[in-house]
Amino acid sequence: MAEQQGQAADDAVMTRIGQIAMLQHAGDQEEAQQRFAALWEEIGPDADPLHRCTLAHYMADTQQDPAEELRWDLLALEAADGLTDGSAATPHPSPAVRGFYPSLHLNLAADYARLGRPDTARDHLREARAHVDALADDGHGHQVLGGIERLERELAAGEGPADGAPESVGRPRAEGEAGGG
Repeated sequence: MAEQQGQAADDAVMTRIGQIAMLQHAGDQEEAQQRFAALWEEIGPDADPLHRCTLAHYMADTQQDPAEELRWDLLALEAADGLTDGSAATPHPSPAVRGFYPSLHLNLAADYARLGRPDTARDHLREARAHVDALADDGHGHQVLGGIERLERELAAGEGPADGAPESVGRPRAEGEAGGG
C-alpha cells in the first residue's frame, strides 16, 4: 500500500487531475472543465488507461448537458476496460481496478435515467451491483452503494434521478486519497 501511494505521489498526471478536482469541488465548474479538457488533449488517446479513466470520470461531473455527461462516462468505462494488471504505465492491482466499476456503472445508470432510458439505466445498475464486492467498507463504498440503492428505488417507482444525482458519486480517488473508484 505504501508503495502504491508513493507511485501515485510520483504520478504527475494524477496529481494534476487531483488539483483540478479540488478546483471543481471548490465550485469553479467552468474553470475545472476547461482545465480537464486541456489535460485530456495533452495526454491524448494513447495515455495510461488509469489517467484516461480518472480524467473522463471527473470530466463527466462538469457537464451541464446529460448527453455530454454520458459521453464522458462512457469514455471512462472504455478506459477502465483497458486497465489490466500491467497495461498501464504504473501497475494497478486488480482489486483497485475492479473498484472503479460500481461507480462507473452507477453514473452511467444515472445518465441513462436522466435521458429517459430506464431499461438501459437498469442494465447498468445490475452491472454496478455485480461489482459491489470490490468496494471498500468505508465512506466512499457506502456512498456508492447508497447511490445504487437510491437509483434502484427511483427507477422502480417510475422516477428518474433527482437533478444532479448521483453527483460525484464514486469518482475515482485523486492523488493522496485512500481507496479506489
